[in-house]
Amino acid sequence: MNQAMWADNKTQSNIQELKRSDVLVLGPESGAQACGEVGLGRLLDINEIIALTSKLFSRGELSGKKVLITAGPTREAIDPVRYISNHSSGRQGYALAIAAMEAGADVILISGPTQLAPPDRISLIDVVSARNMHEAVMSNIENCDIFIGVAAVADFRPSHYTEQKIKKHGQDIAHIELTLNPDIVASVANAKPKPFTVGFAAETENLDVYAKEKLIKKNLDMVIANDVSDARIGFNSEDNATTIFWEGGQSILPLMSKQQISIKIINLIAEQLK
Repeated sequence: MNQAMWADNKTQSNIQELKRSDVLVLGPESGAQACGEVGLGRLLDINEIIALTSKLFSRGELSGKKVLITAGPTREAIDPVRYISNHSSGRQGYALAIAAMEAGADVILISGPTQLAPPDRISLIDVVSARNMHEAVMSNIENCDIFIGVAAVADFRPSHYTEQKIKKHGQDIAHIELTLNPDIVASVANAKPKPFTVGFAAETENLDVYAKEKLIKKNLDMVIANDVSDARIGFNSEDNATTIFWEGGQSILPLMSKQQISIKIINLIAEQLK
């Protein structure tokens, strides 16, 4: 509104009455106005409105906690134009980062290549390969309270990177020798001090069996099992359904959006930390 309208006594009286009724008033900003005048009355920047209003929904379960999350795929270069990767979209990891932030945590998100926009109020570190991600995680794990390894990290990388594009040369078969990548979740689970460590098990069969094995073998505090053979909840789906395991307990979360799943996962983590 015009600066004189905003400054009017009746307007200010109404604003004060709204504030006394616990109505949140955002703005206005001061600046040039459409009428040519300058002063208070401009709409706040939209991103600032989003940031301020989202604080209203902060649940506080993880207030004061530092959370480190990995998301997305990794890419393991073969030559300048080819790489080994997977179908991970990063949606679940990004949704968990937002849910943790809304629960009051200080969140660092380490992401492989995705098409997703950087989440607001979250520290984002972009990486490409599994070794890049491992280095970024171990460089930021100090004083971390919770680690959630959502990223679909490539288990293997080519043993040798070819500086020039590999040509066919008329051959019918080509061989690529592979080397094991560092195990990021296992590295975190063996860190001292160890944060509350959550892993993901993306499986196509024997889901519960493999997830429980991973929980014990990798010294995890919680593991979230996903059936990636189900097209409704696969890597690129907007939805998910999971079974979550921890020592002495489990929780089955039926099909719902990845945002809803993330809030429930964060709630379960918070309960385990009590």
